[in-house]
Amino acid sequence: MLVIKREYLTRVRKRSFIIATILTPLAIGLFFVAAGFIMAYEGDEPRHIAIIDSARLLGKDSLNLEPGKGLTFERVDGTPEEIEKNDRFDAVLELPPMKKLDTSSYQVNYYSSEGILGLGVMQTIEGKIAKELYQYKINAFGYNRDTLASLKTKVKIKRETTDDSAPPPVTAESSYTATGIGFFMGIIMYFAVFLYGMMVMRSVMEEKVNRIVEVMVSSLKPFQLMMGKIIGVGLVGLTQVAIWGILIPVILVSVQLIFGIDAAEVQQGNPMAGNAAEMDQTVENVNRIMEELSSQNWLLIVPLFIIYFLGGYLMYSSLFAAVGSAMSDDMGESQSLTLPITIPVLIAFYIMFAVVQNPDSSLATWSSMVPFFSPIVMPARLAFQPAWWEIVLSLVILIASVIFFVWLSGRIYRVGILMYGKKVTLKELWKWIFYTG
Repeated sequence: MLVIKREYLTRVRKRSFIIATILTPLAIGLFFVAAGFIMAYEGDEPRHIAIIDSARLLGKDSLNLEPGKGLTFERVDGTPEEIEKNDRFDAVLELPPMKKLDTSSYQVNYYSSEGILGLGVMQTIEGKIAKELYQYKINAFGYNRDTLASLKTKVKIKRETTDDSAPPPVTAESSYTATGIGFFMGIIMYFAVFLYGMMVMRSVMEEKVNRIVEVMVSSLKPFQLMMGKIIGVGLVGLTQVAIWGILIPVILVSVQLIFGIDAAEVQQGNPMAGNAAEMDQTVENVNRIMEELSSQNWLLIVPLFIIYFLGGYLMYSSLFAAVGSAMSDDMGESQSLTLPITIPVLIAFYIMFAVVQNPDSSLATWSSMVPFFSPIVMPARLAFQPAWWEIVLSLVILIASVIFFVWLSGRIYRVGILMYGKKVTLKELWKWIFYTG
């Protein structure tokens, strides 16, 4: 408890910890503010564009193109050469007559002495003209727009079952939910391994190099010292994540209230965004996903999430502590020793991508049992409701593996923490496990 208290209080009182904890949510808020203004940016000056539409493809009496993205349009008559000389216009668009109504491609000629159009402006103009040509073809063929819209049928897959004891039906949005949960768990595990695991390793190295550990092991066992460091640093990480969990939503809501920037406005300002129908479809998809999220068994998912997180952190951080005890002040020496620890995490990420596509495959089932992979792979499967025996077996293997690797790391730690002036290899670490002195 003394080691845990020391590790925790020493780190949370550091100026670097306080700055990083506060600046990270502020940086995220600043990112959304910058992204909102950038996506809504319409140029320094509005562009007035002349439209030559002799065939009246864009409306018989008036031009139907609405202003947008810093653009205004005006229908004119004449040749491109004559109109381009008019200083009122920044560019000229010529719409040639459409020879065939069933054509799927149409070319608009652009004239300007100011250079080529930017990608965002070009896509905005192309989208507006394509929308008007679509309406022009409907009218030319004599079709009814509402009738054509009714021909589109949205298909939603929902699994049903005839077994009353089976889990409740799962909708297609479960794949999105599982992907989100899996990615979230993967990111948390990434930070837990590469940030807090490395923090444990550096802490062990510093005390070994400074010879502080020689004083400490005179009052407590090496295993107690190692576990105190692991738990203390883990509490530091949980404290930081908890603070971020409060500050980030508050800052994002404040950004929306102060600057009026939200997801809808950013997408409307985005030149790559679609039309209103696509926006409605996006909103509908989001609503369906939110319904799926609310229907998940969070009373099962959240506790399992915590158990897998703690299990993965304890297992990996103990291995990092063992590596730190075997190293000197040469950081280059750590690369060969930490590589076998970091590779399983990267492999688990790749497996996770395959698992969310096929959550009931053999790869998903067996990788959920491997303790190095299960903290990332199994949470990605929870939304797909895997069999209860797979979850129980995975947890039993993970807990047993945590106990084993903590014990294994303790065997290495007790020897390496007091050994100086010797370059350690993986073969040497193996010998320390069986050292009885």
